[in-house]
Amino acid sequence: MESNTETIESGSSNEMSDLEAAAEEQQASGDWYVVQTLSGQEMKAQESIERRRVLEEVDDVVFKSLVPMEKVTEIKQGKKTTVNKKIYPGYILINMTLHDEQRNIHERVWNFINDTLGIIGFIGKNPQPLSDEEVTEILAQLERDEEAARPKINYEIGEAVKIKDGPFQSCEGKIEEIDPHRGRLKLSVSIFGRSAPVEVEYWQVERDE
Repeated sequence: MESNTETIESGSSNEMSDLEAAAEEQQASGDWYVVQTLSGQEMKAQESIERRRVLEEVDDVVFKSLVPMEKVTEIKQGKKTTVNKKIYPGYILINMTLHDEQRNIHERVWNFINDTLGIIGFIGKNPQPLSDEEVTEILAQLERDEEAARPKINYEIGEAVKIKDGPFQSCEGKIEEIDPHRGRLKLSVSIFGRSAPVEVEYWQVERDE
């Protein structure tokens, strides 16, 4: 089974090229649809569509497929790693012309998508395309993610933690604020018998058992 995350390799430009191509396809004659896949089969289904749409001569109506990804920073065994994580596990986006001018479904497009290995099918008996606003927001989210990886913070406000690294190591406190974009936590800790605010990186703390 394919994982929902992939370790990012330096120098890889696939994600950015997909983003640029998706932005171009937003202006194409087709619409973006959400298609459900088997768990862990999103990438294989996308690769199959991109390969077969030319071979089976449907590239005039099936323009582009996209698996939206985001960068997530995690700490494993004390090391910070960045991975690609699927934003919508179990789904891919496809830009295509599914209906004719009379709003009837193109049978060859319908069969091409549903015959793709790993695809369960369209959502609903009469699939509706994403609105321009929804597509714009998805592409904007991917573009924002290109600028900075989003830290994966598995803590909640009010949770008791212990600082394990830095000048306040071994101090215990509670989380007062969480900044998910910077990956920082603001804690209230006891220093010299007094409560004081301390700001740390999310990976510098651990749950206070």
